[in-house]
Amino acid sequence: MKAIIIAAGQGSRLMPITDDKPKCMLGVNGRTLLQRQLQTLKKCGINDIVVVRGYKKEMITYPNVRYYENIDYENNNILRSLFYAESEMDDEFVFSYSDIIFEQSILEKLLQSRANISLVVDVDWISHYKGRLLHPIKEAELVEVKNGKITKIGKKICSANRAHGEFIGLAKFTKRGTEILKSNYIRAMNQYHKRPFQQAASLKRAYLTDMIQELIDIGYTISNLDIKGGWVEIDTPEDLERAKSQFA
Repeated sequence: MKAIIIAAGQGSRLMPITDDKPKCMLGVNGRTLLQRQLQTLKKCGINDIVVVRGYKKEMITYPNVRYYENIDYENNNILRSLFYAESEMDDEFVFSYSDIIFEQSILEKLLQSRANISLVVDVDWISHYKGRLLHPIKEAELVEVKNGKITKIGKKICSANRAHGEFIGLAKFTKRGTEILKSNYIRAMNQYHKRPFQQAASLKRAYLTDMIQELIDIGYTISNLDIKGGWVEIDTPEDLERAKSQFA
């Protein structure tokens, strides 16, 4: 098993804290966000780790990690960042945002999934937004589920009152799932070259969730792996303080 972590963004909502470092290098009780992820991955037996970096890339230098550079991080988004590491997508892998902390048990549960594409979804997501004033619900990557599979996903496409949960930024692709992702990304590059892609202004600006919705729309099954809490996203100073109280 391999892990690919996306750590290219600027973390603009955390400025000026992130003026001199990328978001994933912020500390939470003595360990950086990325360091915590690396340790959790290794505790679950994942030692083959890839990080896609961009903003302040020289700050991310953990050993025994392979690095890829998103040289245009200011103008693209998560999906494009992932495909800077396309050469690493030759078998099954775990995908992760770099600005989340999650309990080891969540990753252990994800690794047990046999679905081609599995997304970790927090069904207790509403409680995650109580008192979270600087990160409104409209920014959540919400998920709708019907008959045991995801039917809608994204910040705009799914309404809060119909949401099954929130995608936390952690997913698993089997070898077949990886093939599905790669082949349809190539197709999308040709089909959506100069026009909007799902909810994004362009494929270049797309989130991973835009690609997932595209796969759903053309008939692929995307599975939800439900959890109740046990994780935190760090997107604002408010989130950072919450993480410090939630994770030792």
